Amino acid sequence: MAGIRIATWLVATGLAAVPGIASSQQMLPPGGGFGSPAAIGNLRAAPPQAQSLAPAPYPPTSSPAMPIPPMISAPAAMSIPGFGGSQQVSLSLTARFGRDFPAPIANGLVWRIFPAKPDPSGTFRAIKEDKTANPVLSLPSGEYVVHVSLGLVSTAKALHLKDTVAREVLELPAGGIKLEGRVGDAKIPPTAITFDIFKGSQFEQISKVPLAQNVVTGDVVVVPEGNYYIVSNYGDTNAVVRSDIRVQTGKLTEVTVSHRAALITLKLVGERGGDAIANTSWSVITPGGDLIKESTGIFPRMVLAEGDYRAIARNEGRTFERDFKVVTGVDGEVEVLAR
Repeated sequence: MAGIRIATWLVATGLAAVPGIASSQQMLPPGGGFGSPAAIGNLRAAPPQAQSLAPAPYPPTSSPAMPIPPMISAPAAMSIPGFGGSQQVSLSLTARFGRDFPAPIANGLVWRIFPAKPDPSGTFRAIKEDKTANPVLSLPSGEYVVHVSLGLVSTAKALHLKDTVAREVLELPAGGIKLEGRVGDAKIPPTAITFDIFKGSQFEQISKVPLAQNVVTGDVVVVPEGNYYIVSNYGDTNAVVRSDIRVQTGKLTEVTVSHRAALITLKLVGERGGDAIANTSWSVITPGGDLIKESTGIFPRMVLAEGDYRAIARNEGRTFERDFKVVTGVDGEVEVLAR
């Protein structure tokens, strides 16, 4: 049966692998588990279309990243309640995954500074933004909210700046998910497989919008600590695997999804081994009559889950059929005789 292998690795600055930390891995059926080691490569947020998050007065603590109001200039900021101090404060900012991970996060951060109160229109507008790991910002003394995001994880903290120097450390309860697919020992090409990530469990009977869609093999999606389930689509037919995972703060969870499927090419021929006949319409159905795929072409190719099927070819008003079996990892041609 299809399944997943997952490894959870302790990570530190910038989600880079920390040597000397043990990991556990095992093969699991769809439904859950943890498993295979690797350092995080690219930090990646979900594509914009995957985020369906309502705006808020200012970003809430420990929430998925969301659109931030535009910047305003420093002179405009001075008229907003909460400012008013003439003394400049040097504010140093760092982020970490939590108290158990004292090393600062080294990359992928986006910092924004907001006034503590909205402008006359009721909007909180960022007055400063920085994408370095450890920004040092100069601000007038006063009340602020600092917001930091990493992938789909963010947190915010209220600040009262009154001394000439201030230092703040914010904690992001974040972990990473890295995905790939295999058929047997063969890695599925990244262009042939995609992954969707959902919050919670596949067994929860509620409608869900994915946190991240069409995630590519090798990318790392940074998410809040918690339970998630992965939907892996190999091709565009019925080769789908669903598996539950858990993401832990400061750790990379690498998921290898094993599909039981094969790539099949259909041909309508006048004789065995003959040339394919053009202008043919195809349907692939299960023994029970469920439609799996329709296609038109001389050599339609499709990924099918392991099992039994019937190919139906229609050409010049005539219909031809053949039953065939798909075996995991055995790619090949299915010829249907036009007789």
